[in-house]
Amino acid sequence: MAGKGAKYANGNYKAQQKAYNKTKKGLKLRVNANKLNRKLGTYGNRDGLDAAHYKGSATKGRTQKPSVNRASRKKRK
Repeated sequence: MAGKGAKYANGNYKAQQKAYNKTKKGLKLRVNANKLNRKLGTYGNRDGLDAAHYKGSATKGRTQKPSVNRASRKKRK
């Protein structure tokens, strides 16, 4: 019988994300992201755009292509 592995190992990102979204920090991030998405008018309209936050702001931002928005996260690491 195999031993117990890490709880979120081997690409089990859905379980990890589900747990993270329940934390105070995860909930706050989701709430702010949805709020900005609605404010920019891109929430649920299937336009294919992301709501990109301005640096240091949770309430102001702009729409951006997902490829550009998500690539900017990789640059920061």
